[in-house]
Amino acid sequence: MTHTRFAFIKANWHADIVDRALDGFLELVPPDQVDVFDVPGAFEMPLLARDLAATGRYGAVACAAFVVDGGIYRHEFVAQAVVDGLMRAGMDTGVPVLSVSLTPHQYQETDHHNAIFRAHFVEKGREAARAALSICKTREAVAA
Repeated sequence: MTHTRFAFIKANWHADIVDRALDGFLELVPPDQVDVFDVPGAFEMPLLARDLAATGRYGAVACAAFVVDGGIYRHEFVAQAVVDGLMRAGMDTGVPVLSVSLTPHQYQETDHHNAIFRAHFVEKGREAARAALSICKTREAVAA
């Protein structure tokens, strides 16, 4: 594979849940092939994703965040802006930018919900790793 490095950006908001996506990602991609970057929240991911993708160092950039209704603003607005920004970062740079940015319909900060979403983020991290490996392999075959 031409690109054997991957970038993984994770939002610090709800890090106890979001960090589990990195755990899942690293189950399939060796840690020495992954550069990890933290950002304050989901809204900061697209800009860093674009900048990292533009370096040419990475075969793909994965981004993880948990956008929940905090009762102050419409979290759907934030989630939509983030996903649109991540897609634009990939399109503008030609490097796949993958989203593990989840916006649940129902979330309450209880032990039960936290356990559910921690487990879900591990699986979503695995899915992002599979997607990153697959798209890099496909792009390499197309370029050959």
